[in-house]
Amino acid sequence: MTLRSSEELRRIAREIGCGVVAATTAAGSGHPGGSLSIKEVLSVLLFRIMRHDPDNPTWPGRDRLVLSKGHAAPALYVALALAGYVKREELYGLRRLGGRLQGHPDHDPGIAIEASTGALGNGFAMAAGMALAAKMDGSRYRVFALLGDGELQEGIVWEAAMFAAHHRLDNLMAVVDRNGLQLDGAVEGILSVEPLAEKWRAFGWLVEEADGNDVESVSDAIEELLPRPGRPKVLIAHTEKGASSSVMRWNPEYHGKVLRREQCEEYLRENGCEGWRCG
Repeated sequence: MTLRSSEELRRIAREIGCGVVAATTAAGSGHPGGSLSIKEVLSVLLFRIMRHDPDNPTWPGRDRLVLSKGHAAPALYVALALAGYVKREELYGLRRLGGRLQGHPDHDPGIAIEASTGALGNGFAMAAGMALAAKMDGSRYRVFALLGDGELQEGIVWEAAMFAAHHRLDNLMAVVDRNGLQLDGAVEGILSVEPLAEKWRAFGWLVEEADGNDVESVSDAIEELLPRPGRPKVLIAHTEKGASSSVMRWNPEYHGKVLRREQCEEYLRENGCEGWRCG
């Protein structure tokens, strides 16, 4: 992909938000809150950092992106549409029977969906396996895994973290969407994951933190981590769940609830979402 300017990345992130709200409202179901929190991260990864080719989606040398927090699939689908893997009109078929864009990602290399995810923690473990496979094959591709902070309550995450450190998988980067909320409320009130940075360091990972809703902060942190050899890397991205929506921001109710049509239309107006519709 062509290296995009920060202004372009902000525009792409805004478009991802527009598509998330439009597609989930059209579907009448989905997970918009945690999809909106990762729109800047996806913008940076797919449009600045990762090596991939929409015209050759199964290119063996491509970087892999695994959405371990699979419920945020709407954001991934919109980002892939903006990158040229999926037709924009197909987004309005989100979660429809027989469609490709299901409620959680369904493995489809032809549209850059590298793994079926949704059972929390499993995607991260698969990403670690992909990174080890690259090492064994002598391949230069990198693997990026996007996790939720509530997902870190799963034991498989820490098993995979130990595995990656043991095998010195410096071609693996995890990005934690640290928005502080999960389905039932605040992460820290349900099962604390702190001290988070220290935990990852104790497991042998290189750690950086960033404002996850600022494309420059995310990009700078990733570019700081990527060249450092010998250990897997993690970016803790501090984000707002429901970012860019006055209705959904910091509201755990919208983990798995979508906006009503009139709320969707208001969001599209407020965010300058030209060409998008609510169904």
